[in-house]
Order: sequence, then structure tokens, then C-alpha cells
Amino acid sequence: MVPTMDILRTPDECFKNLPDFDFEPHYTDIIDGLRMAHVEAGKGEIVLLLHGEPTWSFLYRHIITGLANKGYRAIAPDFIGFGRSDKPGAIEDYSYQKHMDWLNNWIDKNKLKDLTLFAQDWGSLIGLRLVGERPELFKRVVIGNGMLPIGDRPANAAFKAWRAFAKYTPIFPIGTIVGRGTVKPLKPEVIAAYNAPFPSEKYKKGARAFPLLVPTDENDVAIPANRIAWKVLCESGIPLLTAFGKKDPILGRADFILQENVKGAQGQDHQNLDGGHFVQEDCGPELAEIIDGFIKKTS
Repeated sequence: MVPTMDILRTPDECFKNLPDFDFEPHYTDIIDGLRMAHVEAGKGEIVLLLHGEPTWSFLYRHIITGLANKGYRAIAPDFIGFGRSDKPGAIEDYSYQKHMDWLNNWIDKNKLKDLTLFAQDWGSLIGLRLVGERPELFKRVVIGNGMLPIGDRPANAAFKAWRAFAKYTPIFPIGTIVGRGTVKPLKPEVIAAYNAPFPSEKYKKGARAFPLLVPTDENDVAIPANRIAWKVLCESGIPLLTAFGKKDPILGRADFILQENVKGAQGQDHQNLDGGHFVQEDCGPELAEIIDGFIKKTS
């Protein structure tokens, strides 16, 4: 008999009075008895916005508004373990493959197709893998600070320290972590909004798990599937644009890997923005303009 997961659900009152984030939440029942949340605004061509670690759809508040005002349907889900989505209560409940399965099921249940993807951080690890596995769903891709790891580059010291911190620190300060990855100082109410989904440490298992799940070793169980997806991504010809925050000390220069290897990235007007790792927080309205311009150029 397969043991059932202990599933936590952040109380609704934790999400009251969030700055610039009055979008109505939508919920989808997916596999494994979980409920996955998303917000959206606008009508028209769909732009799918995938967040990373340790953020949630709040990260996209200004991009959602900007895209909706330009005639797009902007959709930002919360990965399982984040935001308003359900949160399995043990680190062992999370894996790279489970995140892929959960997002795939959510996409299918919401009948999403003909997508423009914007993804950053873990959103890129999941999103680029998804493009490689289901290229028929995507018309174009924009990537912020992120990558699809295939086990060909060892983890650097900074990432190893971050992974150890996520695993061992008794207090995992979500909002403070986000603030350390931006160029612009975050207001206290914004830091509080990033903390909102996590009223206590027991809600943070998904956030702690993500750094541990990054496949940095060629023997990682996720590497074979990632390498297959990477090959498809590189050869598919799906237009791909990079829009990286250049002041990210870890991933600020990773865009050249995509630019040099992905066929659909050749000849694109790649952007280096005055932002940090959480480029959506530093450059949200600018990113909405960039996504709009890329859609128009490749339509």
C-alpha cells in the first residue's frame, strides 16, 4: 500500500492585502490528490509564466498586468509547494519528475496550447524540459535567468553553499532570500507577500526541496530525460529569446549557452537587463514589453 502524503494548504487569510496583486485565484484538482492554483488576466494569445525558487506567482504581478493590457491572456501558476497551491509536507514528496507530472496534468486539465512561455530559475528547469518533451504546445519561448541542466557542468561553490543552506538552516527566510536576489530593494510589504504562502517552517518543504533537486551530477536520475529534451529544444527551431538580469552573480551569463546551442535562438534580439536573479521583480514592465515585441516579431 502506497503511503498517502501529508498535504498542507495555506489559509486564505494569509493572502489578504497583497500589494498590486488582486487577481482572483483559480484552482485545478490534479493528480496525487493535489490542488494547483493559478492567477490570470486578459484575453487573447496565451503567455504562460513559470516562477522559480522560492517565489510564487506574485513575482509576475507587473508582467501579468502589462501583458493583459496589451491583449494577451497571461497565466501564472503556483508550482506545488508554493503560493496558493497545495504543499506536501515532506521533502521526500518532491522530485523533478513529480513537478513535471504535476505541471503536465495541470496544462492538460486547463486545455492549454499554442503557448508563449516565459520562465526563470526552476521555471526554466521545468519549462524548458516541457518544451523539449511537448514542443507541439509551444509557439515561442522567452527565458529569464535560468537553464536546463544536462550534467555537463559541475556545480560551483556558491550553488553548493545555497543548497546546503536550504537543507540545513533552521529558519528559511523566503522574503529575505528573494530580496537578496534583486537589484532594487524590496519594500517590507513585498517581502511580506513573498512570505505569505509560508506561515510556518512546515509549509516550506517544497521551497527547501528545489535546490536539492537541481541535477548537477551526470548520474542524477533526471539527467537522461533532460538530455533528450535539450536535444529536441536545440533542434526544434522554436523561436527562443533570452532576457537575463545581467547582475545575477550565478546565472547572469548563462544566457550564452542557450544563444549558442538552440537553433531557434539564432539571430534573436537577446536582452541583457539591469536586474538581478529575480529579473521579473527588477524589470517587470520592461519584460512585458519584450515579450510583446517578441510575439509580434515571430507571429
